[in-house]
Amino acid sequence: MNIKGFTYSAVAAGIRKKERLDLGLIFSEKPAVAAGVFTKNRVKAAPVLLGMERIGQGRAQAILVNSGVANACTGKNGMQAARTCSGLAAAALGIDENLVQIASTGVIGEQLPVEKVAAALDELVGGLSPTGHEEVARAIMTTDTVPKTAERTCTIGGKEVKLLGMAKGAGMIMPDMATMLCFVMTDADIAADILQHHLLRGVMQSFNRITVDGDTSTNDTVLILANSTAGNPEIIAPDTVESTIFGAALAGLLKDLALQIVADGEGATKTVTIKVINAANEDEAEGAARTIANSSLVKTAFFGEDANWGRIIAALGRSGAVFDQDSVDIAFGDVLLVHGGLAQGAAAEAKATEVLRQKKFTVTVDLKTGQATGEIYTCDLSIDYIKINADYRS
Repeated sequence: MNIKGFTYSAVAAGIRKKERLDLGLIFSEKPAVAAGVFTKNRVKAAPVLLGMERIGQGRAQAILVNSGVANACTGKNGMQAARTCSGLAAAALGIDENLVQIASTGVIGEQLPVEKVAAALDELVGGLSPTGHEEVARAIMTTDTVPKTAERTCTIGGKEVKLLGMAKGAGMIMPDMATMLCFVMTDADIAADILQHHLLRGVMQSFNRITVDGDTSTNDTVLILANSTAGNPEIIAPDTVESTIFGAALAGLLKDLALQIVADGEGATKTVTIKVINAANEDEAEGAARTIANSSLVKTAFFGEDANWGRIIAALGRSGAVFDQDSVDIAFGDVLLVHGGLAQGAAAEAKATEVLRQKKFTVTVDLKTGQATGEIYTCDLSIDYIKINADYRS
């Protein structure tokens, strides 16, 4: 999908490994309305701190992103590196430095090689193209095995509005948000505060509902740029029909990308939805689902295709949700494995095992204490996850 006014480029700058794309640029021909959501980890990388500082102006024109080095826990030198790189990019593009957003992903604790970024900028800017987004999606990959992109269109005020997104993430994945980067471009005409409203809501429904390994990164960043070229009436309120249409399109795109991250979880072989129903309230429903989804014992059972529901109810018991253990139902797909807290026999377990052999399935836990529902999206935990992370820096 091409969006009028946006161009993209990626190059191999040799930041960590030779001959692989590792430096990307997203450029809007005119300053765009901008919104962002960042990690809530107390330890924040230099690009996150700089991004949080600049996003308050509600405007941006470029995103410079690198992989290989996170520029996290790098002190004053790291912060200076982020500012220097943004200044170099701004000069090469001929724009205000404060309109450049910076993002990084990779190894924590290593200094960003500014000289390599500087040496690659002419090629990077010279390669800007309306069709280059797939290359940027590849440049931001670390342990990802595939690039992740998604697109949506909607009609607002009789005008077609386009949204294009890309993301990276495979490990250190759990809110808030994950070791992930996500960039969304849209031609919508929308006020900055409304864009921020819809982005935050969309993130809460997508990236903040996924978990691969229960770890939260120092570099999580989601940015959206809206360049107003679609010609729709400006969206200036959160609850109008036009605003609702845009919010739904954005939420759908973000969920698409979030599920791609789960499916590409480090070493993952299965994508699993943990759904808790009939809880006392939404907080307990989500908390229960998240506790189950984060359990290493549950996730290794998924990998081993073992319908070990005891691990699920044990995790449920430490989730903080209120329930009667003698009332709980647990189903794998449409197979009721546990009813009223009791196993339903060998035949039911055999059918549940068949569900576990699928690439995608849902585990539904019925607490029977209320009417609230919560969903978390996760994956299995495999031997390959350990292999990948045991030698991540080598």
